Amino acid sequence: MSEPRLRVLRIVEGTSVDGPGLRTSIYFAGCAHHCPGCHNPQSWDFGAGSPMSVAEIMAVIDYNGADVTFSGGDPFYQSTAAAVLAAEIKKRGLGLWVFTGFLLDELLAAEAPEGARRLLEYVDVLVDGPYVAALRDTSLLFRGSSNQRLIDLQAMRATGTTAPILWSPSF
Repeated sequence: MSEPRLRVLRIVEGTSVDGPGLRTSIYFAGCAHHCPGCHNPQSWDFGAGSPMSVAEIMAVIDYNGADVTFSGGDPFYQSTAAAVLAAEIKKRGLGLWVFTGFLLDELLAAEAPEGARRLLEYVDVLVDGPYVAALRDTSLLFRGSSNQRLIDLQAMRATGTTAPILWSPSF
């Protein structure tokens, strides 16, 4: 079986805007949400960027040794392969945040993108919901509009709840 390849627009090393602390952010290609006012509309194209193997992406992550964020585009359109990458990230003890235009309930539904539930197993914090320009708020931490939630999936797993627990900073 060959290693999955992911369509990557870019990898940003040492960023502090996509989650707490310095992080390595992977920007995936492809998004069908097409949120009006999106700050990254070039990410909508599913054919954009370059195909990269999990090993190639992990080489960058290993070099930086920082927690990781998946953004895009929307990583859940590549969730089966992204779950393989996420498993490698977690094997190294690194944290993982994922930004998505889907709502958590949509990712847990039967009609969710293939592999969505598997990817969610590795995610510490899910930033869910589409960007809504009318709800734009530059004072919000790690998100662009007030409808988006920072869901602490790690806390939900630890407590066994299915109700979203919102992440709050400890700094």
